[in-house]
Amino acid sequence: MSRRPAGELDGLVVVVTGATGSAGRAAVRALAAGGAEVVAVGRDEHRLATLFDGIDGVHPQVADLGDGPRCLALAERIRGRHHRIDGLVHLVGGWRGAPRFTANSDEDWAFLSHTLVDSLRHITVALHDDLAASPDGRAVIVSATAVGSPTPGGAGYAAAKAATEGWMLAMAESFVRLQSRAKTDPTPQRSAATVLVIKALVDQGMRDAAPEKTFAGFTDVAVLADQIVELFTTEAADINGARIVLA
Repeated sequence: MSRRPAGELDGLVVVVTGATGSAGRAAVRALAAGGAEVVAVGRDEHRLATLFDGIDGVHPQVADLGDGPRCLALAERIRGRHHRIDGLVHLVGGWRGAPRFTANSDEDWAFLSHTLVDSLRHITVALHDDLAASPDGRAVIVSATAVGSPTPGGAGYAAAKAATEGWMLAMAESFVRLQSRAKTDPTPQRSAATVLVIKALVDQGMRDAAPEKTFAGFTDVAVLADQIVELFTTEAADINGARIVLA
């Protein structure tokens, strides 16, 4: 069910983490094209400035999401400038794998848990109350079909992704409970936490580099970006706690 005209995000302030990656770039541009004010978060100040220079409605912010206090400081900076936060699109990713189950290493697990799980924990804790208070609050991550069919060598990656899904389900339940306690507010569910599931992502650069490949089952970053925008125009109750598999 739609609650906003499709693609019209005027007035919303949306934080996109991992903004310099191919998925992040696509999401930032799609959200800005829809009218949102987009806070593009990354670790490389120069790359942020280069990628988004001259794009109306895009506001780069440098932050290390692996550090909880720095995420809290990022949230304060955003509130100070925009006075509200309506969305979180968390696209910080990374992959490590091994040739066999027993070769999954402590080093790989430390990388995956820090990059995938800790970054999500820190940024959602920092932004939770803002998203819960927004009439259009949305939080979304991208997970992987590997959670349901992990390979032996991909055990660490699948486990880390499963942890992020569990974290988002807990956030979704938090939104439900907070809304139910607001007895003086008769409005329906306002905020939603959603998981989008893919096999893998592909962009035009990957296709150009390997024109012989079909990338079967991969999701184009443009398709992902359109789905992210659609979440903001869909009733929260229809997508809160949802696990949506993309082709």
